[in-house]
Amino acid sequence: MYRSHNCGELNISHKNEEVTLSGWVQKSRNKGFIVWIDLRDRYGITQLVFDEERTSLKILEQAQQLGREFVIQIHGTVIERAAKNPNMITGEIEILVSQLTILNKANIPPFTIEDETDGGEELRMKYRYLDIRRNPVKDNLIFRHKVTQEVRNYLTKEGFIEVETPYLIKSTPEGARDFVVPSRMNEGQFYALPQSPQTFKQLLMVGGLDKYFQIVKCFRDEDLRADRQPEFTQIDCEMSFIEQEDILDAFEGLTRHLLKKINGAEVEKFPRIQYDDAIRLYGNDKPDIRFGMQFGELNHVSQHKEFNVFNSAELVVGIAVPNGNSFSRKDIDKLIKWLKRPQIGAQGMVYVRCNEDGTFKSSVDKFYAHDDFSKWAEITGAKKGDLICVLSGISAKVRTQLSALRMEIAEHLGLRKPNEFAPLWVLDFPLLEWDEDAQRYHAMHHPFTSPKPGQLELLKTNPSSVKANAYDLVLNGNEIGGGSIRIHDKETQAIMFDYLGFTPEEAKAQFGFLMDAFQYGAPPHGGLAFGLDRLVAILGGQETIRDFIAFPKNNSGRDVMIDAPSSLDKEQLKELYLKLDL
Repeated sequence: MYRSHNCGELNISHKNEEVTLSGWVQKSRNKGFIVWIDLRDRYGITQLVFDEERTSLKILEQAQQLGREFVIQIHGTVIERAAKNPNMITGEIEILVSQLTILNKANIPPFTIEDETDGGEELRMKYRYLDIRRNPVKDNLIFRHKVTQEVRNYLTKEGFIEVETPYLIKSTPEGARDFVVPSRMNEGQFYALPQSPQTFKQLLMVGGLDKYFQIVKCFRDEDLRADRQPEFTQIDCEMSFIEQEDILDAFEGLTRHLLKKINGAEVEKFPRIQYDDAIRLYGNDKPDIRFGMQFGELNHVSQHKEFNVFNSAELVVGIAVPNGNSFSRKDIDKLIKWLKRPQIGAQGMVYVRCNEDGTFKSSVDKFYAHDDFSKWAEITGAKKGDLICVLSGISAKVRTQLSALRMEIAEHLGLRKPNEFAPLWVLDFPLLEWDEDAQRYHAMHHPFTSPKPGQLELLKTNPSSVKANAYDLVLNGNEIGGGSIRIHDKETQAIMFDYLGFTPEEAKAQFGFLMDAFQYGAPPHGGLAFGLDRLVAILGGQETIRDFIAFPKNNSGRDVMIDAPSSLDKEQLKELYLKLDL
């Protein structure tokens, strides 16, 4: 028996008991005649004591040689500590060691295994197995497990059935790039790793499993951005004989349950906003509604005033920063510099101070009068003591830039509180989006999304105006889930493929199996997939998903710990019928 107890459970009630513990040496304090060792395992830390009066000389000498992260087993007696530590569960006791076994020696780790470590992110990712020993990472993985179990338990009680779908599937041209896997047994042919189990879950609905879920790995070979992984985990769900309202109700229930069970947060309201309104008021389709600062469009009160920057702009739009008049000129200059970074790309910013005496002070005073600024304040909702920030230019770019500024200011003002939760449904996305490069339409979600009832005919006359029967669930400014009501008949699906530029032959080659299935009685169905990594991070009060993934990739999509991706040798390439010009 390696241990009778773990390192986080012993207390004064165990005094005088004989115990066996195993774990890693956290730290050692050697006074020569006495040695204290902090022994750590997953559950906590227990102090060990070796002294020349009560410990054999051989064991004392062994203890003096122990290094950080040595794996040891000890046997000894629980005794009361002279100097108690009230900050530790085990802080009232220590173990007087009578037997010591070194199970494995360890090199000095490349960074300290402590909550506040001296290791940089890339170094810690290279030695992730050591990083997992640290409480922040360990606790995040345990937290992820807790969330995952709650999801499984809740959905099972609601009648959902967990079904595994294949990982080796067929590559499709829609969506992001696939990761492909060459087939050794089928020369020149390839599997793809799934970007989602989309078609399989629809086939399960055809099969009569009317409530399906799966916690599943998905893969997308996308150009990487900060905090995005090439492989990620979804809570994938689908239901039959439902309408949009049934989906929203079902997954509001799951989200409400998780917030209550995991965070103790009661959330009753899940507001809804149209996609078009989200873009107009917040500049993006995943707005954080824990704070205000809605956009105010200023074209009609700012143009034709001899200020050519605004006169030549497609859109002039602003936000009111609460108590922003307290910002110094240095603070404002810093925001302008932030906006001009290549990542944001703004040309500059106009600002207006709303003074307590009702006057205004602006960077464009010479072009506008008091009454003009009063109208700006009215439209943006600015009050005395606020600061109005205004951007102008091409509409789509300006909204994106102002959205980024809104979030940056909110972060600076402490308005994005991690223990405050504000869910939001975003509804009625465009069904299609125009690709200028390819000169054709793409599905905004995927080709199987149904148009809103009654809008199918609009595809013939005004495709851009057609709304999708689709919905995203947003939490604290992050999309945590998205889905749609699916097309469930062959004729409508054929029309959709046609507008996406597929010939009938191409549609049959790519999705013939699904079209065939629809001929055998496909029920009305729809679903939603949560991004588990993102959801867990937000419930954990963070937004960095890598902290909640056991073995994440870096920003270049590499696993620096195992050094992947890597090259194949010539024999492997030959077996797979692959030829690389190196």
